Amino acid sequence: MTINSSIFNHDNRLSRILHEDSDASYKISKELLNLLPKEKLQPIVFVCIGTDRSTGDSLGPLVGTLLKEKKTSTSSFYVYGTLAEPIHAMNLEEKLAEIENLHTDPFIIGIDACLGKVRSVGIVQIGEGPVKPGAGVNKELPSVGHAHITGIVNVSGFMEFMVLQNTRLNLVLNMAKTIADGIHSTHLQFNLKHNFQPLPWSINQEKTL
Repeated sequence: MTINSSIFNHDNRLSRILHEDSDASYKISKELLNLLPKEKLQPIVFVCIGTDRSTGDSLGPLVGTLLKEKKTSTSSFYVYGTLAEPIHAMNLEEKLAEIENLHTDPFIIGIDACLGKVRSVGIVQIGEGPVKPGAGVNKELPSVGHAHITGIVNVSGFMEFMVLQNTRLNLVLNMAKTIADGIHSTHLQFNLKHNFQPLPWSINQEKTL
């Protein structure tokens, strides 16, 4: 569970997308493609943070599980953190160290649940900069990612731990599906772009066709 979007530097790019919009997944994919590195090809690593022991904090592991089911984890996109193998407060530092050892110069995108204002519940936030896991429930954990995706699953300001425990699973699951669909679409477009190699034809060869 990360903190509200207000902590992010306002100079950074930040988009807010209502998960119920008919084109929400498309918007997520578009924003992600704009955030991914363009100067060099880096492994894209999604770190899905949270736990299956708390409904409100299960957004990250749900996204990770859905991405695994969609076969999104490939030679260019990598997914860590699922319902079966969650990344949470107790193992976050260890998992981040493992990821850094497994991948050379990874571009990391942190995915986490978030608490916010009443009118913001159901909104997916995508932007530059890391997420700060645990801040929503007053835990000191390392920041995660060069970019982030957070889903506002409930209201902040009072007894956050209980709020997370009593968040509706239906909302969290629907948000996770929207986020996973957007990431999977990004994955397909990213691979298509980087796997396309123009044929080395000369002008003379073209004239003979």
